[in-house]
This record gives sequence, structure tokens and C-alpha cells, in this order.
Amino acid sequence: MQTDQIPAEFYSQYGLGLVAAGIAVGGSCLGAGLAINGAASAGAAAIAERPETSVWVLILAGLGEGVAIYGLLIAILILGKLPTV
Repeated sequence: MQTDQIPAEFYSQYGLGLVAAGIAVGGSCLGAGLAINGAASAGAAAIAERPETSVWVLILAGLGEGVAIYGLLIAILILGKLPTV
């Protein structure tokens, strides 16, 4: 085997790993966007009625953003397990 030639069995593993990392990031960001959308729209109404709830709205929006960070972390772990090419 030559050193510049990639074995054929790595193609499917590498490709599926990249797809899995993309799905992890895309799905988690989509979920985080939906969570932040709900928190921000309800939070704006809550702040209009009771301004002291603004801290709770920020906390809930931050929890929704954490979902995207977890998806990015999973994608980094998946990419770290891929065979080196």
C-alpha cells in the first residue's frame, strides 16, 4: 500500500462521521433556535407586564442556547474519533 493512497474502508467511515457531526450541529442549532424563539417571544410579553422578570427571561434564553453548545461538543467528539486521512 502506498502512503499517499487512502484505504477504501475509510471512505464510508469518514463520510458517515462527517454527516453525523453535521446532523449533530444542525439539529441542536435548530432546537436551540426554537427554544430561544419561544423564550424571547414569551419573555418580551412578560417583561412588558412585569419588568422584574427580565433576569429570568435571560436565564431561560441562556438555557436554550446551551442546547447548541452541547451539539457542537458532540460534533467535536465525533470528529475526534474519525480515522486520520
